[in-house]
Amino acid sequence: MSTSAVPSDWQIANLEACVDILDSQRVPVNNKERQVRIQNKAPDELHPYYGATGEVGKIDGYLFDEELVALGEDGVPFLDPRKPKAYILSGKTWVNNHAHVLKAIEGLTTNRFLLHYLNQFDYQEYVNGGTRLKLTQANMRRMPIPVPPLAEQKVIADKLDTLLAQVENTKARLERIPPILKRFRQSVLAAAVSGRLTEEWRNGAEFEVESDALGKFVSIDIGHAFKSKEFSARGISLLRGQNIEPGALRWSETKYFPEAKLSEFHHLFINSGDIVLAMDRPIISSGLKIARAKPSDLPCVLVQRVARFKDFNDLLADYLYVLLQDISFSNYIQPNQTGSDIPHISGKQILAYPVKIPSIEEQAEIVRQVDQLFAHADRIEQQVNNALARVNNLTQSILAKAFRGELTEQWRKDNPELISGENSAEALLERIKAERAAMKPVKKSRQKRTTA
Repeated sequence: MSTSAVPSDWQIANLEACVDILDSQRVPVNNKERQVRIQNKAPDELHPYYGATGEVGKIDGYLFDEELVALGEDGVPFLDPRKPKAYILSGKTWVNNHAHVLKAIEGLTTNRFLLHYLNQFDYQEYVNGGTRLKLTQANMRRMPIPVPPLAEQKVIADKLDTLLAQVENTKARLERIPPILKRFRQSVLAAAVSGRLTEEWRNGAEFEVESDALGKFVSIDIGHAFKSKEFSARGISLLRGQNIEPGALRWSETKYFPEAKLSEFHHLFINSGDIVLAMDRPIISSGLKIARAKPSDLPCVLVQRVARFKDFNDLLADYLYVLLQDISFSNYIQPNQTGSDIPHISGKQILAYPVKIPSIEEQAEIVRQVDQLFAHADRIEQQVNNALARVNNLTQSILAKAFRGELTEQWRKDNPELISGENSAEALLERIKAERAAMKPVKKSRQKRTTA
């Protein structure tokens, strides 16, 4: 941390000079042992059991009974500035060895000031490890921390508590909007396939449909089982079930096949606008794995257990996409899946789906209205996502300003007596340093034995 980034009357110290480190009092207990210990215990006999990022369970005892700061030791998103690395412990708690336990030195700093600082600190040069980063106690001890006068620290902590609570409230309100938009889209689809959406367009006429199995109106291609031993580093992208997400194709796990060996499979090449459905694990938490190929997805070729719809008969491809996105199709697939390890749906079951198909003219009108309403929802969602990004950045911006002294610049001008003399940060550090030195036991010097 650069000393030039803080006000001149602040001090910079190593973390170990500002806290008591209570790591030696931590006791890890595995889950099996904890389950035995909490069995048949009343809720008021149990206490929170904490790990790297927060509470991970309960236990029938406690190690600490005061306000402290826990800072993750490993398994923590140290390099993600938007995610917390430290949290407050209060009351009777038990902490395992995945979190450092710190206590702000009274009269020098406060736990709340410490908490906010640790959650915005750049840990890049202080953690090590590969996939699971670790903050060793040695590296934690040498972390630099700004030390404003104590009164100013309390003002900073109060301001941060207020401002960050406002940010979190705003974020929570914004995060409630996407689920509302998801329900809105589902209601639009339900209204579309039931005819309610086009009631006004029909001028009160009946919703005339032809009821039959989907296979009467469309057929499907199912991809080829290309041999994995022939996969190549380059070539044509293989469109697998893993590449299909609700509404879009994703190519983060792309497999390729040599183009020279695909001459007999040109009928399985995907065209822009093709509707594809994953037959293995077709339903995931975010919805049905169905999408339409875009020009940017091409070229790609269909793989085993992926279905591509074709040969449309009195059915618009755009309307089929609306029809299959409706929750009714997912509800049909769910009980018709087979396979315990990898649930899948067969082509025969897909084509047996009972559908109600209106006239081509009404299909086109339904698609037009759905596109219009979805576009409106998409615009709102994009605005929400942009706002969320700004809110996430705002948290770090507020924290950065706080620890550069910008939030308390006017306060320092208005309260010079609280940041000078015996109240200065320099005086605080010297006093604590002297008190700690006085508390250290004096080592007795060994006297040399003499021989007569």
